[in-house]
Amino acid sequence: MHNIKVLVLEDNAIVGFEIKKRVEELGYEVTSSVTNYEEAIKSLKNNPADIAIMDIDLGKNSKDGIQTAQDAQKIKFLPIIFLTAFSDEKTMEKAIMGNFIASYITKPFTKESLAPALILAKTKLKNNIENKFIPIADGYFFDYENCHLYYKNNPIKLSKQEKRLFTLLIEAKGNIVSFETIEYEIWPDAPVSNSSIRTLLYRLRNKLNSELIETIQSFGCKLKIS
Repeated sequence: MHNIKVLVLEDNAIVGFEIKKRVEELGYEVTSSVTNYEEAIKSLKNNPADIAIMDIDLGKNSKDGIQTAQDAQKIKFLPIIFLTAFSDEKTMEKAIMGNFIASYITKPFTKESLAPALILAKTKLKNNIENKFIPIADGYFFDYENCHLYYKNNPIKLSKQEKRLFTLLIEAKGNIVSFETIEYEIWPDAPVSNSSIRTLLYRLRNKLNSELIETIQSFGCKLKIS
């Protein structure tokens, strides 16, 4: 599994920064630290995370963390660690509904409480994708764990970059993956030209039914999912 990426959603920016710092100290990458529902959903669409740490109470001007977590699942499967100051039974019952809930931490949090919660979330993520053959469309399916693509049981050989691009498209579940995300994920050490991204897409399309991948001009691309 690639390096685990974490989204932090906390309406108090100072607390959010502290969570980000602690998560990174534990060896995870933080995609972004945001303060409300809209920022969280935008971040997940543009720079997909694998796990999210979400405060339940995001203030009066935002949907709460529970609603955010539920809507996040429409973008991709995302294990959630809830961070909360609430301890009443009704709130906690509402928070733990859903198979995407990995754990919850009560405030004030500590690095020691974050570590096991992240391990639980990582395990939940792994269990969700492990040994799964994901049907795509038109007879194609993808072995997520081993990054192998098949067409009617026949393997299709992909380069390392093609595999990473296809994995990004699979993880997006038919949603758009921006060219910015593709560049960051495949060429993290140096910026590349648009022609490099177009060439990679061209090579991948040549190995597939070209209609499987749709390009959204000047923005990104997405995969046709059955």
